[in-house]
Order: sequence, then C-alpha cells, then structure tokens
Amino acid sequence: MKKFINFIVSTIFVVTAYATDGIQPSVGSPYSVIPVPEKIEITKGTYSLPVNGATFYIKGVKDSRLSDYLKASALAQSVADKAQKADILIEISSKKTDKENCEAYKLNITPKRISIKANDEAGAFYAIQTILQMSEGGTKRELQCCSVNDAPRFSYRGLLFDVSRHFRSKEFIMKQIDAMALMKLNKLHLHMTNGAGWRIEIEKYPRLTEFAAWRPYRSWMDWASDTRYCESNYPTAYGGYYTKADIREILKYAEARHITVIPDIEMPGHSEEVLAAYPELSCSGEPYRNSDYCIGKEETFTFLENVLTEVIELFPSEYIHIGGDEAVKQGWKDCPHCKKRMQEEGLKDVDELQSYLIQRIEKFVNSKGRKIIGWDEILEGGLAPNATVMSWRGTEGGLAAAKAGHKAIMSPGTFCYLDQYQDAPHTLPEAIGGYLPLKKVYSYDPIPQEFSEEEAKFIHGVQGNIWAEYIPTPEHMEMMAYPRILAIAEVGWSNPEVKCYDNFRNRALTAVEYLKEKGYNPFDLANETGN
Repeated sequence: MKKFINFIVSTIFVVTAYATDGIQPSVGSPYSVIPVPEKIEITKGTYSLPVNGATFYIKGVKDSRLSDYLKASALAQSVADKAQKADILIEISSKKTDKENCEAYKLNITPKRISIKANDEAGAFYAIQTILQMSEGGTKRELQCCSVNDAPRFSYRGLLFDVSRHFRSKEFIMKQIDAMALMKLNKLHLHMTNGAGWRIEIEKYPRLTEFAAWRPYRSWMDWASDTRYCESNYPTAYGGYYTKADIREILKYAEARHITVIPDIEMPGHSEEVLAAYPELSCSGEPYRNSDYCIGKEETFTFLENVLTEVIELFPSEYIHIGGDEAVKQGWKDCPHCKKRMQEEGLKDVDELQSYLIQRIEKFVNSKGRKIIGWDEILEGGLAPNATVMSWRGTEGGLAAAKAGHKAIMSPGTFCYLDQYQDAPHTLPEAIGGYLPLKKVYSYDPIPQEFSEEEAKFIHGVQGNIWAEYIPTPEHMEMMAYPRILAIAEVGWSNPEVKCYDNFRNRALTAVEYLKEKGYNPFDLANETGN
C-alpha cells in the first residue's frame, strides 16, 4: 500500500510541478531535463554560473577524462586548487559499487555552489549532462536552486545506426555521440556489415574493403535491383569503411562520454557482400548466388573467427553483436556440405543448423572473454547458453528469453524502428513505411505488467534502431533520429510513474530548438501534421 501511495503522490507532484513550477523562463530549470529525473525538489534562490566559466574540483578519482570534458564544456574552464574554492564540487565514492547504481547521481544547486555526488564517474558525468540541459548548453547563466536525486531504470539504453546501407563518416558518428551523451544514452550499436556494404577494415581479408565496401549505385533501391559490387576506383563507386585508426578515434571519443560502442558483424545471413568477395565461403562457391554463409564448410568458421579476433582486439565492449536475423536458409537444404554437417552433428533441420553456428561462435567469443548479442531469430533451433537476445519481431522473443533466464534487450519494430514515418507521409521524404510518431515511441514500456520482479531483472534495456535503406543523407538520418530518440532515452532511463507525454512533448520542443542551434537537423515537431 505504501508503495502505491508513493506512486500516486509522485505522479501528482511531477505532473503538477512540471505544469506550474513558476520558474522564470530565463532561469535554467531541472523540469526541462530529458530524461525526466527520478526526484526533483525545488529550493529557494538561483545560482549564477560565472561569466568566465566556473571552477571545479573532483574528489575521489584521478581521472583526466571527466576533467578534460568539463574544461571543454560551456560550464567550467579550470580546476580549483582546493575543494572549498570550487564553484562545482564533484565527489565520487571510492567504494566499490554494483553496476545497477553506478550511473546514479545526486545534484544539489544552492546560491553559492553546485555539488555533485556519485558512486562512479558515469554518475557524475550524467549530473553534468543535467546541468548542461538546465543551462541550455551554457546560454542560461542563472540556474534554479534545487536538489535532484536520479538513477536509470535500465542499464542498457541504446541507439543503432545502420552504416552499411549508407556509409556515415566518423565525424557524423562522433556528432551523434554528443547528442546521445546529453540524453544519457550509453550504448551505440554500429551495424557495420550487411549485403549493402562492409564497413570495417580487417587486415587479414583486404577484399572486404577493396571490393565488398563499394557498389556502383548510390541508391539502395537501385543496388537492390542489381546486386553487384565494384572496386573502390570504379567511376561510380559508392561506399566507404572505417579504418582501424577511425574506429580507435570513435572509441576514445565515446569512452570519454560513457558510451560503449557495440560492433555488429552479421552472420549467417545478410552476407552477400562477403560472399561476392570470398565466394568459397558460400554453399555454391560462386559469387552472387547465396546470401548465407555455408555452415558446412570449416573455411566459414576460420573466416568468422579471424574476423572476430580482429574486431575483439579493437573493441573493448563486453558484447559483440552477431546479427542472426533473416537468414534465407534455402541454400543449406541442398548443399552437400551442410547436409554432411547436419548428419554428423545430429541436426534435424536448418533451424538447428543455424543454432549450431550461433552456439559455436558463442563459444569462440566467450573464449575471448566476451559475450554475444543476437536478434531474436537466434532463439530458433535452440538458444546459445550465454547469449543475450535483442527482440525486434515484436516483444515475444525478448520476453520468452527473459522468462527462460536469458538477458533481453527490447527493440520491437512497432515502437523502436525509427526508419518509419513519424508524421503524415506526404509531408516527409520517402521512408520504409509504417507510422511511428513520437507519442507512440514514448508510450512503450519494456517490462509487461504481468512480469514478476524476478523475470523483470532479465530485461536489461531498450534500443532505438535507424535502418538506412531509405535514408540516403546524414541530414535525413538526423531527422529520423530526433526527437524520437529522446523518447527512447526517457523510456530507458525514467520510471513509468514520473513520465507524462504532454510534459515530455513540451521538453522535446525545447530540445529540438537546442539541437537545431547545435547544427543538427531534427524533425520539426512544432509543426507536426499528425496521422
């Protein structure tokens, strides 16, 4: 009963306070923040950010990342020589803490000082993002005095960028990392390999970037009707890839903003580009015949393990995404190599053959100290023991995995596929179809009401996906991302009882204007037409 009463009081407080907080428009307010904090208490007075930049002092850790980030921000310029003299005092606990609360923080703004307390540097970083939002990137120098007590609902709050269908520069990726950090998103899923192009340098297999990274058509639809690849010096070659130096630069940038970059190496399907460059890995042995790796050939596993070795050496992320979705499987039925594998391993059908590949790859990835994530098709034929399921074909796959004691990340197409229209189609550039307005994204709750507390522990978070078949330019991709990814951020961070769509939309309108000022190209939410 007490929990229920707290829920009602909290809901009334948040909705009422957001509507009538009485804070002057010129004063930075905690009620403007996305995602909405867990608890806000307004106190008397305002704090004035020094015109020449605040001084800061960090207690508890000796980490230059946070210091360097602050120096480059609009908030602070220099380190105070003593904690007592700092305008912004940051205290990070030296005690070990579990992952569930390492991103939590307490922010206290008084007329004399800003104080931050956190269990980990990540929590301190998120407190800084709250201040940056309150000050609208430093343009508002007066901040409302308040106390904010905040922590994320989920440990995984992600965004996928499809850089295979249309390659995006490292500068574009780092620009999005800045926006993600501001909204407290912490996982960047880079979909780097697909039939439309291979996007990462692998030293052992140079043809992946000499040939499989390029196609003769800029339009994905033109290429889809004539699936060919070309040399990088072909007159109309379109594509690109990240060198290992590019990846290291992206990773360093992301790490400083507490974002983990998760690489995606697609298998066994969506692999036309690899099989055109290395046709011996297909069932037919010929280019442009198959889209799935031949699971019956040992050469396939040698290739995949060599590729994954280089990827794992480059990326420090706990997880490696291996795709696993939409394998055609047709070629396996008539392939003598696959038939032999099925007979030797006692596999009754092609679903179990795919499961054989997934489980074998998982063992290899685990041997390197990492774990795999795969789309919900990896459930077919039996789930690998330690795999995390990313649910996209509705919610069923992820929920089934969670009920069975496996980690699940919820990314259902009906709520999280941001390549769909967000407004009346006649007002927007061509999209893949569907209708997913901001309000619907915001309405999603990854944990169903019927789940027990124990089952809910296996739902580790949520992810928005931007597939790029019909998104040819960087500007278009930003329009599809913002403001809907702001809704994903609030779904992933904020508890349902403090959420309110009408209030969120008002905050999103402010965020859209801020993003425009910073050089992004968000959807014009203020002039939304509707269905």
